[in-house]
Amino acid sequence: MIEISALQSPINNKLAITGSKSESNRLLLLNKLFDNALTLENISNSEDSQLMQKALANTTELIDIHHAGTAMRFLTAYFSIQENRTVTLTGSARMKQRPIKVLVDALNELGAKISYQENEGYPPLTIKGAKLSKNTITIPSNISSQYITALCLIGTKMENGLTINLDGKIISVPYIQMTIELLNKVGIEAIFEGNKISVPFAATINHQELQVESDWSSASYYYSLIALSENSAIEISTYFENSLQGDSALQRIYADNFGVSSVFNNGILTLKNNKEFVLKDTIQLNLINTPDIAQTIAATCVGLKVKCVLTGLETLKIKETDRLVALKNELEKFGAIITITDDSLSIDGYNEYKEIPTLETYNDHRMAMCMAPLAQIYPIRINNEMVVEKSYPTFWEDWKTLGFTIKSI
Repeated sequence: MIEISALQSPINNKLAITGSKSESNRLLLLNKLFDNALTLENISNSEDSQLMQKALANTTELIDIHHAGTAMRFLTAYFSIQENRTVTLTGSARMKQRPIKVLVDALNELGAKISYQENEGYPPLTIKGAKLSKNTITIPSNISSQYITALCLIGTKMENGLTINLDGKIISVPYIQMTIELLNKVGIEAIFEGNKISVPFAATINHQELQVESDWSSASYYYSLIALSENSAIEISTYFENSLQGDSALQRIYADNFGVSSVFNNGILTLKNNKEFVLKDTIQLNLINTPDIAQTIAATCVGLKVKCVLTGLETLKIKETDRLVALKNELEKFGAIITITDDSLSIDGYNEYKEIPTLETYNDHRMAMCMAPLAQIYPIRINNEMVVEKSYPTFWEDWKTLGFTIKSI
C-alpha cells in the first residue's frame, strides 16, 4: 500500500510516455503475420505488450497471457489460422471470467477448431490451427471492438480475404478505425463503411519503419491532474493532434468540461489549465467511443466536486473488473453519491467525509491510475499499486518526477 499527498507547489515538468498499447499489440501481430516485415519504434513497455510478444515467440503448447485481455482476443484469432499447430490459451482467474464466446463462435463458423477446456464461453481454450475457408461472417458489434479487430488482422492471411458484417450498434468505433488505418498504412487496402468491413488477402507487405505514438489513455491521468491543479503545466511526448487513437478525444473533452488546453509542438503535448474557466453544474458525456477514459473523467469530477452523467459504458462490466461497480465503491469513499446502471454512471451530489480513503484496485491498472490525481485534493492510500505494470510500468516513478511524495505504509 502507498500513501500520496498533494504537491506544495505548481507543476512544471516534462515526461516521456511509452507507446500506445492498442497500436503496439495490433502492429506486433501484423508483424508476426508478415514475417517481421516491420521495424517498430516506441513499442509499449506495458505488461500487456510484453506478454503479447512472449506469446507470439512461444513455441510450446501452453500459453498463459495472465490478465492481458487484448492478447487473449488477438491470439485466439491468430492461433486459429496456424495450421498444424495446437495450443492451449489460458490466463488469470479473472481472465477465465471474461467472455469470449462471440469471437470463438465467429472463428468456428469460418472454419476454426476451437473448444473450451473448462466453462462454455470462457478461457482457457484449446485451439487447433486450421485453414479458414469461409470468407464472410456476421458478428454482434455491441460487445467488444477487439473481437472485430482480431478478425480483421487475420483476414489479411485468409486466401479470399474476409468480409465482416457488423450486427447492431457499433461500440468503440475509433478502435476499429485505428485497425483499418494501420492496415492501410502497411499497404493493405481494408475498408470500413457503414456496418461492413472488407479486408483483402495480402501475401506480403513492404518492409518499413513505423513509430508507435505514445498512449493517449495514459495521457488522461495528466489531463486530470492539471484539471485539479492551479497554475500548472506538463509537457508529455510523443503525441500528435491528428491521432489514430480514439482516446485523443481527451483534447476536446477536457477543454470543454474542465478547462485544460492542449498545445502541440513537434510531438510535444503541453497541458495547461485555464484560470478563467467556469465549471458546469453537471457534466454530461456519452463515452461509447472512448470507454477507457471514463474512470479518469469520473475521478476528475469527484476531485472538483462536480456532478456528472456518463453514458455509453456497457463494455466496462467485462474489463479487468466490473469497472462501474469498482468506481461506485471507491468514489463513494470521497463522499460522492453515485448511481450506476448497466451502461451509465451518475454522480448526483456529495456528502462530507473525514477519513483518508484506502482505495482498492481490483487487479485493474486503470483503477489505480485514475485515482492518483485525487492526491492533489485529498491524501489517499492505494492498495496493490503495482497493478499499473499492466499498461504503464513507470507510472509511479513519473509521479515522483512531478514532485509527489509516495511512501509505502
